[in-house]
Amino acid sequence: MPTMTHPHPADTAVPGEPRQVTGGVDTHKDTHTAAALDQATGQLLGHAQFPATAAGYAALVSWLQTFGLLVRVGVEGTGVYGAGLARHLHTAAITVVEVDRPDRKTRRWQGKSDPVDAEAAARAALAGRATGVPKQRDGRVEALRALRVARRSAVAARAEAQTQIRSLLITAPDELRTHLAPMRLRELLTHCATRRPDPAHADQPETATLIALRSLARRHRELTTEIDDIESLIAPLVTAINPSLAAMHGVGPDVAGQLLVTAGENPHRLRSEAAFAMLCGAAPLPASSGRTHRHRLNRGGDRQANAALYRIVLCRLRWDPRTRDYADRRTAEGMSKKEIIRCLKRYIARDIYRALLTTHDLEPAA
Repeated sequence: MPTMTHPHPADTAVPGEPRQVTGGVDTHKDTHTAAALDQATGQLLGHAQFPATAAGYAALVSWLQTFGLLVRVGVEGTGVYGAGLARHLHTAAITVVEVDRPDRKTRRWQGKSDPVDAEAAARAALAGRATGVPKQRDGRVEALRALRVARRSAVAARAEAQTQIRSLLITAPDELRTHLAPMRLRELLTHCATRRPDPAHADQPETATLIALRSLARRHRELTTEIDDIESLIAPLVTAINPSLAAMHGVGPDVAGQLLVTAGENPHRLRSEAAFAMLCGAAPLPASSGRTHRHRLNRGGDRQANAALYRIVLCRLRWDPRTRDYADRRTAEGMSKKEIIRCLKRYIARDIYRALLTTHDLEPAA
């Protein structure tokens, strides 16, 4: 049962006319707090708390619908604690609006509590301040995101193991360091992974260092196998989701996977290619004042998507004649390399956006 914190004023509706209702939800790990507003007057109709479970989502929607016709629901954190509720609302064909948390000035003015935040989410959706369409998280792009989370973690752990191996070599006993330091990474990993130091002498620095190097080298090898296994799943999935994107010059499975995850299962939620460029942090921001007219670097947006665009630019600067010609022309005009790369990222974001909207599903094998 929901925890009611406001009376139910259902008898205030005009007879014969269904009241239109806007909902707002403040999401948390274990509970969600909902608020209902009258669409016409903005009157707070009530707020209640529900468990963050499938049954709780259904109860929350049913409670909002008791006030009248549910038009839209503003939800905080649709990509985190509100992901399950957003899926439930999408399945129920209810319009969901992604709502940011109130800014500090608003919080200082009206305080901070779950009912207050839920009402603020509803008012943001009602007033049109919040218009973002959340990502759909019930398709193959969500499966791709999960695989990429595991891959990114394994890549980071492998890099850390490699760094630790190099650090141990720096402080290793002289004889061991002299023997291992000239080796290349692959040779060093193979050598360390196959060593068999005597555990009985683990109290000696050289033996303990060999044991540690063997452990790190084997961890590196296992993580490499794990990464290869995940990448073997990611590559065909990316091609199945959007072969047009995967076929673009400079776009490999990793880059394409990141851009697909950034856009989401429903890339049409992005209003224009300029909105996608802003999402990727590739849209320069105006920084003009008086007689000064210039733009500055955009440090916002999805930084992983921005890094993916950067890798495409580097690849095309190396292998694409048209991109090299553009860079040469801009260099002759006095632009720096960083400025040229920013321009190229903006142009490539436009091409990526068009490819994202061209989704071709591969036919399943017979």
